[in-house]
Amino acid sequence: MALKKQDIAKFKKRLEELRDQMTHLVRGASEEVKKPDDAKGYSQHQADEGTDDFDRTISLQVTNKEFTILRQIERALEKIDEETYGVCDITGEDIPLARLEAVPYATMTVKAQEKFEKGLL
Repeated sequence: MALKKQDIAKFKKRLEELRDQMTHLVRGASEEVKKPDDAKGYSQHQADEGTDDFDRTISLQVTNKEFTILRQIERALEKIDEETYGVCDITGEDIPLARLEAVPYATMTVKAQEKFEKGLL
């Protein structure tokens, strides 16, 4: 079942909004990680430095996950331009509407995504 033009327009708007949100989050997190630690000095305890390093590591992991989602959003927008949005990149099958509503940047069916994540593709 091919998507209707009005559905695609709705998803495009939603994807563009998500892209703007994720871009803002990635920039903010990147700047936070890059910011020099002005509080470091002789008075700070070693445990505090460890906590700061842990927090910075978590921020990097979150930024990486957000960046991955941002790339997926960009791919979904490319698929809209290519007129292949809603079609699985791997199998060529239609992606169910319910999946696109839940994850508008999905570019694979659930089965294909599972195989991809398990390294079977």
